[in-house]
Amino acid sequence: MRRPIAIAALGLLALGGCKQEAAEAPAPVRPVLYTVAKVVDTKRFGPFAGTIEPRYQSQLGFRIGGRVVARDVTVGDVVRKGQRLAALDPIVTRFTLTRAEADVADATAQAENAAATEARVRRLFEGGNVTQAQLDTATANRDTTQARLAQMQAGLQKARDQIGYTELQADFDGVVTERRAEVGQDVTAGQTIVTVARPEVREAVVDIPEDLLGAMPRDARFTVALQSAPEVTATGTVREVAPFADASTRTRRIRMTLQDPPEAFRLGATITVGLTRKVPPHVVLPEAAILSAEGRDAVWVVDAAGTRVARRPVTVAGRSQGFAALTGGVEPGERVVVAGTHSLSEGQTVRLADEAL
Repeated sequence: MRRPIAIAALGLLALGGCKQEAAEAPAPVRPVLYTVAKVVDTKRFGPFAGTIEPRYQSQLGFRIGGRVVARDVTVGDVVRKGQRLAALDPIVTRFTLTRAEADVADATAQAENAAATEARVRRLFEGGNVTQAQLDTATANRDTTQARLAQMQAGLQKARDQIGYTELQADFDGVVTERRAEVGQDVTAGQTIVTVARPEVREAVVDIPEDLLGAMPRDARFTVALQSAPEVTATGTVREVAPFADASTRTRRIRMTLQDPPEAFRLGATITVGLTRKVPPHVVLPEAAILSAEGRDAVWVVDAAGTRVARRPVTVAGRSQGFAALTGGVEPGERVVVAGTHSLSEGQTVRLADEAL
């Protein structure tokens, strides 16, 4: 009896020792990812890619339909006001003019005959040789033929104008930026043949995501640089914002006025648009580093030896696109844990990753 009791007592003592050792065992070393706090005093909007486009351009087309027999310009050509750009086959319009001239000659003869008849009938009526009804008929016939003559003369003027419409001419000095018709093609009235732009007024055109539009300062002065030569820059200000976003890309088209653009800013050139402005100094951390509990924000700061963490309250000024701006609580150069913040405890031993995020 005494031997089993002793064995049981020894077992209880051993079990109690294991529990005491387990209770006194230190917390495991936890590997963590961290970032080094840096002060940011500037904010950059962009960059966004865009192009140089003219502010004023016109899509020119013939006023009448027909078959194109000449196209005198192509994309990139410099044109002058009044210069011929394209021409239609004039045969049909010439036939129309000949018919209109014949109609005017016929209407003129009828109007002259009706006027002479009305004059004779009026003299006979004054002598009592014809009735009032006969005079009224002659007068009405005179008025009708004169109205028909006016109608034919208007048709003749229209036919003459259409002869001029067979040639498409530039309305102003400019550069051809697009052509949409070739020789031999049948076109309709108003169909675009060429697009002519005025190169003296150029502007930057850029598409900006709709979700970033609210952060874009409208009165700011943007830096516009050529992608092929970033050292060539100009200053741009927002002139127009598209009222609706593109259905497929969800971007808004922004047009910027360029102030004294260099000659290198040619039409169609690819550009980069961005803005850098001064802001109050603050520390930017990934939003995952912020531990929010009971209405307070805090972060885990690694000590100078890089072995333990301490919880420190911080002041979050704002959050945007996965990052938080801090105005207090973290000093520049300190290491802040950015992953696993909810599984750490005060003073816990940690092992830092080889590189900071």
